[in-house]
Amino acid sequence: MTLTVEQPEEATKQAGADQTDALRRAVKVSARGVNVFYGAKQALFDVGIDVGGHEVTALIGPSGCGKSTFLRCLNRMNDTIPICRVEGEILLDGLDVNGRDVDVVHLRARVGMVFQKPNPFPKSIYENVAYGPRIHGMCDSKTEMDEVVESSLQRAGLWDEVRDRLNEPGTGLSGGQQQRLCIARAIAVSPEVILMDEPCSALDPIATARIEELIDDLRANYTIVIVTHSMQQAARVSQRTAFFHLGVLVEQGETDQIFTNPVEKRTQDYITGRFG
Repeated sequence: MTLTVEQPEEATKQAGADQTDALRRAVKVSARGVNVFYGAKQALFDVGIDVGGHEVTALIGPSGCGKSTFLRCLNRMNDTIPICRVEGEILLDGLDVNGRDVDVVHLRARVGMVFQKPNPFPKSIYENVAYGPRIHGMCDSKTEMDEVVESSLQRAGLWDEVRDRLNEPGTGLSGGQQQRLCIARAIAVSPEVILMDEPCSALDPIATARIEELIDDLRANYTIVIVTHSMQQAARVSQRTAFFHLGVLVEQGETDQIFTNPVEKRTQDYITGRFG
């Protein structure tokens, strides 16, 4: 009888992989029966989805299908639209985000957002990143704030490019750098979830590649939900994909399965370019 002895290095790698899988299997955000109305017009119909921790979930579909509307439900950004009404249940670690006792400011610290167009504040690079920690009272000293700013810029892959320019305006950076600055600003308040609404649509291919690499790095520490108009991008960066059409969540699953063997004909038609 031959015994196979697993080498320590292989055992360590397997343990790390098992731990990552366990983290991913844990549901971070759960939505059930989500309906969204803009006045009399219904934009989302009975959406239900689970978003796993420490993974990237991509929301795909044609323009106007409800992807961004659903994304904005997760941190109550739709509250800023007077005619918008949201029904249903959205849980963040079991907490009803629409509960009356939920502090929306605190919720948006836990669920950060990066928008389609880079939108740095008209402040210095340093102050862009320090803004959130300062208003949330996260730092007790200048030294502590310096550490948060440096750490956030490092995680956003921007520190080496701006370390000698921290007092210069954030608006003076290139488009790709501005978007990474916005990501640094989002993670400076230690969120648990990062929402990205087409974060690369205004960027060139090189900047897009940098952001995609960054997304892959960030999922080790954050849960990420990304809206993208690019199916190629969804295939590259996400572990799970959800396809929306006309306000309906048509299909969701592992990204490889969605792109190679979708269950729904509408998903197949969209992926193969028959519409959208």
